Amino acid sequence: MALTNPPRTGGRYGTAAGTGALAALLLVAVCGSPAYVGWAAGTDPNSAGGWYLQLLSWPAWRFDGDGATGGLLVANLRAVLLVILAALFLYLLPTSQVARVQGSGTQFFSGWAAYVLASGFASLIAAFLGPEPALLAAIQAGGAGATYGFLSGWIIGTASLGGRA
Repeated sequence: MALTNPPRTGGRYGTAAGTGALAALLLVAVCGSPAYVGWAAGTDPNSAGGWYLQLLSWPAWRFDGDGATGGLLVANLRAVLLVILAALFLYLLPTSQVARVQGSGTQFFSGWAAYVLASGFASLIAAFLGPEPALLAAIQAGGAGATYGFLSGWIIGTASLGGRA
């Protein structure tokens, strides 16, 4: 009787969607934290690096009660929705594509696109649920969210490369 390893069904590493969702959680938790937001606010917004560091703080969340309660609710809701929708889109988007197309490019672009969609929808929904919901404000918020997702989604796409399809 030969000693062999039993076949693995799950593998040693997580799925591409799982690693991407973990990266989205970490990105929102770290770059949206009050400490990072305060630090990034001190950078020069007229330089590319400073502007990008401030952009990464877009899904800001906080626990203090400064300002209106509705604003606090919307800011935290946006961050929570971003993580939830990113995980949802990461699981839904690449399933059929990765099965048909071999290569890591599909995982990368699917992860990136999922984060763009999640950012736009999270911002749009949070604006509608805010203290003063208006269609124009929600559309503008969705555009700002999609911009954030487009410029930071490559991080999630790269993290998606670390998992199996």
